[in-house]
Amino acid sequence: MHHDNKANRLRKEILARAARAFFTDQPDDSLNRIPIQMRPKDARDSSRCCIYKDRAVLKYRTMAALGFSVEKEEDELKPISAYYHEALEREEPVPPILTVIDTACSACVTTQYSATNACKGCLARSCESACPKDAIEFRDGKAWLNPDRCVNCGLCMKACPYHAIIRIPIPCEEACPVGAITKDPVTGRENIDHTKCTYCGKCLRECPFAAITDLSQMIDVLNHLKSGRAVAMVAPSITGQLPGSLPRLVTALKMLGFSEVVEVAGGADETARHESREWVEKISEGERFLTTSCCPAYVEAVDKHIPALGKYVSETPTPMAYTAAGVRKNDPDAVTVFIGPCIAKRVEAQKNPDVDFVLTFEELGAMLVGADIDVLECEEAAAQTAVPSREGRGFAASHGVTDAVSAVVPGNALFEPVLVDGLDKKSLRQLNLWATKPCPGNFVEVMSCEGGCIAGPGTLGNPKIAMRELKKLLDESPPLAAQPVAAE
Repeated sequence: MHHDNKANRLRKEILARAARAFFTDQPDDSLNRIPIQMRPKDARDSSRCCIYKDRAVLKYRTMAALGFSVEKEEDELKPISAYYHEALEREEPVPPILTVIDTACSACVTTQYSATNACKGCLARSCESACPKDAIEFRDGKAWLNPDRCVNCGLCMKACPYHAIIRIPIPCEEACPVGAITKDPVTGRENIDHTKCTYCGKCLRECPFAAITDLSQMIDVLNHLKSGRAVAMVAPSITGQLPGSLPRLVTALKMLGFSEVVEVAGGADETARHESREWVEKISEGERFLTTSCCPAYVEAVDKHIPALGKYVSETPTPMAYTAAGVRKNDPDAVTVFIGPCIAKRVEAQKNPDVDFVLTFEELGAMLVGADIDVLECEEAAAQTAVPSREGRGFAASHGVTDAVSAVVPGNALFEPVLVDGLDKKSLRQLNLWATKPCPGNFVEVMSCEGGCIAGPGTLGNPKIAMRELKKLLDESPPLAAQPVAAE
């Protein structure tokens, strides 16, 4: 689903303002003025009770854009510029990956059912008959749900012929597939349990108040660009995310300060070849099936919530891992920066010494805006001499990994793929069943985001448009050759 709304545009604007401040002569003043400039005295579009609360929320959003968790704030008088200088001094990003801006959280009411004024007070009163707890009462000819009796079963909503009863959810809790977000019993605001969180980013995209946000590594990367050793590793899903072609983006990245630009699709080719071999080995050894491992949110979900499925998850490194290892081999001192659509990649990067930083496409867009670089005006340049395959670039969309692996699986193998296109409560239950019960195939591709990486939480473009652009690129790309894989 494409999430273009004011809340998400606000997050992008703050990232762009923070990046622009980095390129100014007076970054401290520019950063400290962000809340005031975005909500001046005569502002009429305040989303809160007063302009001062709006400004406080904007300050916290800017903190997150500088990579600081709001929950760890110790001094409310500490200016944004002080956080900026701390960001310039840190050696590596500081966990966690997500933060909740409690001041921005609306403390939504607990998920409940409610009768609307569409109720006709009809003779049938099917809602009343369907309710197992006698929670339906009629007041002034309209249905009313007694909250002391209602158990939120939803039977009344299903029974109403006028669809006059609705379910009012808590968006972030509804979006979370693993129950990692819960309401604080005292404040009513949401908390993230990081022992359960898979960092899929669904909560971030669904919160209508943008109260949940990721901790950006943008300032860290901008600071390291000065070294002249930073290498941009661009995910296949970059296609269609920014104006202009991939060759023009290569030039734009070098104008930002990256010394080299590498397509991660080349690493995807390696992943496909190795995963194909691993699949053949596992199936020949009697394993029932193998699942993909390139989606870090899925891997986190298995580790934290479906441990019985762990033995079926591929041990093949991800495209990011192969790409970073290649960059590190060529230049041990390189600063490796993965640029993609995914927040969970930051968790994977924390576990991989070859990956220094992770940027989302949103952050890359903000950096280009801050540096006043127009991709459309850039000349075309090649990312690398070896052009990645059609299948490697196809990792960006659902079914892409399956297509890549099947392209190099031996022709006499019985390859039976299954696609799990998006992780939610239902698909997680299904995966949990397959850990002990029959699976309908022997190769399971799992994507946390419906549609694949082109629909990730850190994307900029409409997934449908991105898919159209990706197909054009795939048509121009060479097929994946079934090259022999070197021994590990």
